[in-house]
Amino acid sequence: MNTFDAIEQRRSVKYYNAAHDMPDADVKKLMDAALLTPTSFNIQNYRFLITRDKNIQGKIKEASWDQAHVLDGSAVILLCANLKAPLEDPMKYWKLSPKAVAEMLSNTTLKFYDGNDQLQRDEALRSVGMAAQTIMLAAKDMGYDTCPMIGFDAKKVAEIIKLPKDHIIGMMIVVGKADQPARERSGPMPYEEMVFEDSF
Repeated sequence: MNTFDAIEQRRSVKYYNAAHDMPDADVKKLMDAALLTPTSFNIQNYRFLITRDKNIQGKIKEASWDQAHVLDGSAVILLCANLKAPLEDPMKYWKLSPKAVAEMLSNTTLKFYDGNDQLQRDEALRSVGMAAQTIMLAAKDMGYDTCPMIGFDAKKVAEIIKLPKDHIIGMMIVVGKADQPARERSGPMPYEEMVFEDSF
């Protein structure tokens, strides 16, 4: 599928074919694409938890105010991030680079993030946001529909998935085969109110 077609056709679908099973090969292909998402300083701070287990999806549904598509979708992806990834031996992110380059970038990464919890959190959410778009567009290209979500109790979901310390959940994406199409677009804002050139 053409990238622009995927962007245009991607919609937040709420009704899914609950009988559809997502094959392992499709999960791997989708997540391989997600792992190509860029991150600042190549810190790869996103972490993905994907479940197709209906028992777990049911528990997440309960923590998502019983929104049916959480259970009816073929898979649920929790887009998480390790807040401390920039500080955990950043040399590992540059192992294929020349040693001098790796050392310089590693030192710069540590100086940039160390002691700045807000920046670590901001970076985590930036990475999760970019990864979410990668997942949704790749899924569309693969013939799947998606629904990005923040409508859930993050604390309860963290307990369900056993979220590690120093990790946060940025958002959730339901992936599956649409049972009903998305509603018509509700009306994007005018281009002139959204896009500016040189200054506001």
